[in-house]
Amino acid sequence: MSDAASPMCLPDHPGADADLLGQLRAIVGRRHVLTGESATRPFAHGIRFGAGAVLAVVQPGTLVAQWRVLCACVAAGVIVIAQAANTGLTGGSSPDGSYDRPVVIVSTRRLRGLHLIRQGRQVVCLPGATLYELEAVLRPLGREPHSVIGSSCIGASVMGGICNNSGGALVRRGPAYSELALYARVDAHGRLELVNHLGIALGDDPETMLARLESGRFGPADIADAEDRSASDHGYADHVRQIDADTPARFNADPTRLFEASGSAGKIMLFAVRLDTFAKDRDTRVFYIGTNDPAELTALRRAILGSFANLPVAGEYMHRDCFDIAARYGKDTYLAIQKLGTDRIPALFAAKARVDGLRFMPAGLTDRIIQFVADRLPSHLPPRLLAWRDRYEHHLILRMADDGIAEAYDWLSRHFPSASGGFFECTPAEAEGAFLHRFAAAGAANRYRAVHHRTVENIVALDIALPRNCEDWVEHLPPEIAAPILHRLYYGHFLCHVFHQDYIVAKGTDCVALENAMLPLLDRRGAEYPAEHNVGHLYHAKPALAQHYATLDPCNVFNPGIGHTCRDARPPATA
Repeated sequence: MSDAASPMCLPDHPGADADLLGQLRAIVGRRHVLTGESATRPFAHGIRFGAGAVLAVVQPGTLVAQWRVLCACVAAGVIVIAQAANTGLTGGSSPDGSYDRPVVIVSTRRLRGLHLIRQGRQVVCLPGATLYELEAVLRPLGREPHSVIGSSCIGASVMGGICNNSGGALVRRGPAYSELALYARVDAHGRLELVNHLGIALGDDPETMLARLESGRFGPADIADAEDRSASDHGYADHVRQIDADTPARFNADPTRLFEASGSAGKIMLFAVRLDTFAKDRDTRVFYIGTNDPAELTALRRAILGSFANLPVAGEYMHRDCFDIAARYGKDTYLAIQKLGTDRIPALFAAKARVDGLRFMPAGLTDRIIQFVADRLPSHLPPRLLAWRDRYEHHLILRMADDGIAEAYDWLSRHFPSASGGFFECTPAEAEGAFLHRFAAAGAANRYRAVHHRTVENIVALDIALPRNCEDWVEHLPPEIAAPILHRLYYGHFLCHVFHQDYIVAKGTDCVALENAMLPLLDRRGAEYPAEHNVGHLYHAKPALAQHYATLDPCNVFNPGIGHTCRDARPPATA
């Protein structure tokens, strides 16, 4: 642990903001300090929720510059919001509303880089490293990261997953988790300190440590095995199999998965995280199951988790209504990924965000233009998926690997076709199409809202985890709650019993009141929420999570107000 900065203070003269901006420009260069509403909008607005004014967005290009920026911000007494890819769905890395101090967003997108260690069995990721980059580096080694594209957001950062203990579609790996990190925090006395819990000896001086880490100037002798700390959730595969437990398999406020950086939600400044990597499966096959009786999917889930020798790679659920909305309003996302590849999608999203941010651009115009073009393109979904859509209400996409392929085929062949359901083994093209379609569903409601802005008030988006022993998982809303909902989109990670529920709500509806009416229904079902998108500025942090935030950031310097916690500065304790 290294102390290296002046204690925090609050701005006490009118020129304080200008002084800080001058310091920041001297550290990173004028072009990497963005000010003004137009320039900062892509950072100050969440992709679905959250927006607020900022003094500046700073884009350091080295870890040392990141540290110096942080030192200047803490000394100036401003709020610091660390932001990686800004792909969060609950506004957790963007400001929301007004604050008692100026806000500086520290964007880590330029801080890309990673170091493979221990023969590629682990990796050290810098703040801007993306899942795509990590996946590409590991591919020649026959290994994978915790999440892969298609199980998480396009362009998502590795660090964002850890900060939000994100889940994803991969059943065996559970939430993103590590107890090995290098981070900065402001202690109860207002002192900024650099904490090295990476298990890598880097020295004691902060700038020397960070320069060594970024350049990879450390060797095997500097890397501890760190057997007393985990770099992934080793127990999740057994945990998810406990199908008679009355608690969910995973959710953001789970106290057993809150540890320093893991679940920190921006309440510290991360510089690096050390993670396990995973051997890639030799062979995988995808089975597409449809049914009009949800009890058939319940029986399949309980058989897989309770008695199969091999856990699936993924088991993704879609309701027919979600299938339909995604088929039209997720079509361009599907085709862009299929034709251009995942590596180009973040740049396309960034270009769209820049156009949307132009002052003369009407809200939603780019979405409406893109949708106009997409509607005139030929059907993109494989014919058998469309046939299953016509026949069945509930859809499950099941990916099995190696010995699990025969195990799943045997069970499915003995239970289907039935009076209510059926299955088929996907060709490679059908498998790709099924998972792309499921992935595109996540953004389909946003597009629908933009296109139908005259009839849609907003989206109420719930991210829930049901108890592992829950068998009645289909939601039944009372008429008074269902009345103002135009469309309900149900999709999620079925085997983990994590569901995303997007409600497209009619114009004139009080969406906050509607959501507040829904939450007691979830409480009665034993659900936890949020499950994996974290609280952001949408949900109230439960006591364990709020305490985790307060312990990490006692002076409330970083990302204040997250989870509807206190937004104001807390005075440092006197010595």
